[in-house]
Amino acid sequence: MSDATKASRQRVRSIVSLAAGIVLGLIFLIAGSGKAFGFGEMPGQTMQFIGAILPDALLTPGVAYFIGDIFFPYIIPWLELCLGILLLLRIWPRLFAAISLPLIAAFIVNNSWYISQGKMKFTSCECFGIWEEMFGTLTHVQSLSLDIVLFALALTIIFVHPGGFLSSPPWLAKLGKGAKRQDK
Repeated sequence: MSDATKASRQRVRSIVSLAAGIVLGLIFLIAGSGKAFGFGEMPGQTMQFIGAILPDALLTPGVAYFIGDIFFPYIIPWLELCLGILLLLRIWPRLFAAISLPLIAAFIVNNSWYISQGKMKFTSCECFGIWEEMFGTLTHVQSLSLDIVLFALALTIIFVHPGGFLSSPPWLAKLGKGAKRQDK
């Protein structure tokens, strides 16, 4: 294989990984910021899901408080926000795409469970927090479809991104070199 062909393939891989990272990062950024600015809101169907999958012995009042009042309303939005920012900045994209897989898988399972129950108490997924008031809501089927696309984008970054697992963008390496020069 010629050097030109190798360079061309690397460029295509870089562009595909960049596009996947931008889309995944923007969606995480929008979803995380919408939930974070909602100050403690939590989708009702998520608590129904947790109540259905956790045995009563594990769902003690303390665990229910942590899940319902801390983990989902505060930790998950900030995790989404951080993942979105880091994916957009392309800092260790493979690592953060891999970290996003369990989160996306949990969203897929939550939406799949809710759809399979045939419950219509909650008509929207409340995936984007306060932004849904301005831009509209997604149904659970639409949300599940989006989650599957997000999962595919994360896998695309993991398998297509050129460089090593912990490779960083060139601008970050230059930033570090500039700081070393100023120390001298």
